[in-house]
This record gives sequence, structure tokens and C-alpha cells, in this order.
Amino acid sequence: MSKALEQIERDIKKLGPEQLKAFRAWYAEFDSDAWDKQIEVDANAGKLQSLAATALRDHQAGRSREL
Repeated sequence: MSKALEQIERDIKKLGPEQLKAFRAWYAEFDSDAWDKQIEVDANAGKLQSLAATALRDHQAGRSREL
């Protein structure tokens, strides 16, 4: 583990309840944004085409249901 990451862990452990709550909210949004960007990159690169094709074939074959 890098020294920077170890320092971040130590700093997080020092947070009070309200600061930890704020950090969790910030991190959840940060992580969600990173996930969205990665999905967009993968979609633009065509990496999701086979998954979409499989899902459509399954749906057309009656192997899906409404949520």
C-alpha cells in the first residue's frame, strides 16, 4: 500500500461523526461519477455491444420480464 493511501486511511480514522458523514456523501458521489465515466468510455469503445445483443436476444426469446 502506498504511503499516501496509508495517510488517507489515518486521516479518515480521525474524522468525527459529522465529518465522516460528509466524507461518505462526498465519496459516494465521487465514486458514482467515476463509475458513470467508465461506463461511458466502455460504451463509446463498443465494449457493451455484446452484452446488449445478448440481452435483446434473451428478451426476444421470452427470457425476460418487466421489473
